[in-house]
Amino acid sequence: MDSQTILIAAGVLAVAALAQAATGFGFSLLAVPLLGLVVGPVDAVVGSSILAVLINAAAVTRDHAEVRWRTARTVLVAGLAGLPFGLLLLTLLPARTLTILIAVCVLGGAFAIWRGLRLRAGRAAIAAAGFLSGILTTATGVNGPPMAAAFSAMGLPPRQFRATLAAIFVVVGPAGLLGFALAGQFTARSLTVAAVGLPAVALGWWAGDRLFTQLTDPARFRTVVLCALVAASAITLFRAAFP
Repeated sequence: MDSQTILIAAGVLAVAALAQAATGFGFSLLAVPLLGLVVGPVDAVVGSSILAVLINAAAVTRDHAEVRWRTARTVLVAGLAGLPFGLLLLTLLPARTLTILIAVCVLGGAFAIWRGLRLRAGRAAIAAAGFLSGILTTATGVNGPPMAAAFSAMGLPPRQFRATLAAIFVVVGPAGLLGFALAGQFTARSLTVAAVGLPAVALGWWAGDRLFTQLTDPARFRTVVLCALVAASAITLFRAAFP
């Protein structure tokens, strides 16, 4: 990659890491479409996925005491059940329709948070969010928004919110990397994206973590998550309008 591409990729990854650190999700949602414009969609997905695994592993290692492990297990089991349905949608629906589907789900989560929806920490609601997340994982590659909306509706404190999301992603991420490896999708370019992005991601995470420490008030954190979901839906709709 030339120096201009490297600088753009580093900037995108730094901003995506900042968003992930501040809200617990959004890294791939921001990084993949923007990186895809400069390095191509496949290398963007693979390169950012490598970095996402590292980010989430570091987050879980640091905040493992804050993880709601029972919630994480329920989401993962339900998510596995949703994977085949996502594959079915992937084979039946055109790419633009799938992109719009992402935006609708993200907006739905944002609306639920805006309206102050509250869920009990029961398995049924958590499993429903996990099932929808599993569908979106294989249909679109974006699985964070349903869980973010559900965790916000459950009223999880900010640190538990972020740590539990990271625990879920740290299990799902390596499975995705294994799939890329089996499909022969690791290329010199995707590995370069990951190598170039590592210091940028570290810087972005540091900045986002500083912001996160200022969001101890649940109401303020809820507002930040809401804004992140709205921004994500806007980016997604832009992708649908201008593929």
